[in-house]
Amino acid sequence: MKRKLISVLLCVAMMTFMLAGCGDTASNDDAGSNSSSNSANSSQDDTKGGDDDSSTSGKLIKVGIINNDPNESGYRTANDKDLKKTFTKENGYDASFNYSKKNDEQIGFAKKMIQDGVEYLLLSAADTAGWDSTLKEAKDAGVRVILYDRIVEADESLYEAGIVSDMDAEGERAVDWLKNQNLEKCEIIHIQGEMGNAAQVGRTKALEKEVEANDKWTLVAQQGADWNTEKATQIVQSVIDSKKTFNVIYAENDDMAKGAVAALDKANISHGPGKDVIVMGFDCNKWALENVMNKEWNYDGQCNPFQGSYLDDVIKKLEAGETIAEKKIILEEKYFDSENITQEDIDQYGI
Repeated sequence: MKRKLISVLLCVAMMTFMLAGCGDTASNDDAGSNSSSNSANSSQDDTKGGDDDSSTSGKLIKVGIINNDPNESGYRTANDKDLKKTFTKENGYDASFNYSKKNDEQIGFAKKMIQDGVEYLLLSAADTAGWDSTLKEAKDAGVRVILYDRIVEADESLYEAGIVSDMDAEGERAVDWLKNQNLEKCEIIHIQGEMGNAAQVGRTKALEKEVEANDKWTLVAQQGADWNTEKATQIVQSVIDSKKTFNVIYAENDDMAKGAVAALDKANISHGPGKDVIVMGFDCNKWALENVMNKEWNYDGQCNPFQGSYLDDVIKKLEAGETIAEKKIILEEKYFDSENITQEDIDQYGI
């Protein structure tokens, strides 16, 4: 009787053990299936921009960002700050940042990011030439490249989109504004940025075209100052010392406009609306816009550094399987003059 009881108990124990084992196996299979399902759903939700975004699902999009020196200018500082505000873990990104004003260093950063397995490479190239092989390497590795700030000289198939300012339009807006001032004559000191830079080329082209077509417009001086305040001061001081007459400063960025004004102030030459010299700048630094509002300057044209939302939008569309219709995406930009600027403009658009 005891033997039968022991046998029964052993059978029950064995059956219980086997059932428990089956239960674990089923549980593990279900967990694996659910894990795959959750991963797929997470990816799907991310791409559709649903409630369960990357930050809540735990899946972060790995992004490598290459930029120029953020200390180069107010524009570049604002650009870097905007990108860092956008590409955060809270917004679903695992982002790394590298900076250089040298193409070869940037290319080295790009190659390392590709090796590190980034999904997207966001590039503001120091120089537009020399990127073909690196972008091809990225494409072969399945890394999607998005350009910002400037377009590189490479086949369009090597990048998804380029988010840029229309530098020609920036120059055209400024020249149209100056034409609308209806001056009897425009005697212009033209202070150029770094020669060959896209901003310099675009802002110069429109002015030179009008000077060539309009016999009332004259370039009293035209010289590059490499975006530098002190060099701009020297250029204007040299014109003042030469006793040449002028009534317009067309400076291709705010820092050079500031340098020009320093020379005017030293010579007690008035500037601003209704005064001796019209002052025009670009980039919309806060302090520059305040000069416009205070009627020390006349005009400031925007070069939009707030590109993070544009880049984020492109990535979301690509993650959703959409095609980017336009390779070149033009940033929205404005200009401000002493007649229409408001404090709200300075708060919103000043950099």
